[in-house]
Amino acid sequence: VQLQASGGGLVQPGGSLRLSCATSGIIVGIRSMNWYRQAPGTQRELVATITSTGSTNYADSVKGRFTISRDNAKNTVYLQMNSLKPEDAAVYYCNTVRNGRGYWGQGTLVTVSS
Repeated sequence: VQLQASGGGLVQPGGSLRLSCATSGIIVGIRSMNWYRQAPGTQRELVATITSTGSTNYADSVKGRFTISRDNAKNTVYLQMNSLKPEDAAVYYCNTVRNGRGYWGQGTLVTVSS
């Protein structure tokens, strides 16, 4: 199983980014996929989840601003981030669990600064 996150970068407050998580070895359409983030000096936190049925859940801090989605044909999961705030700055990781084992992408850095 491999997860490859991309799409991070520098954006001004109020701006948008779309993160992608390309996968191999799994079928994203039949499992829950997650986005986490970790800012310096903090614990990794769950940001968004999309389940096998397509239902989504978000951390309170990003509700209404972030959208998780997936493209089954591309086996890729996305995180659309709008109205970004400085406190959204972090390394973002995609994650899934298969057979009781967690798999992580390498992370993509999001910087929110003017």
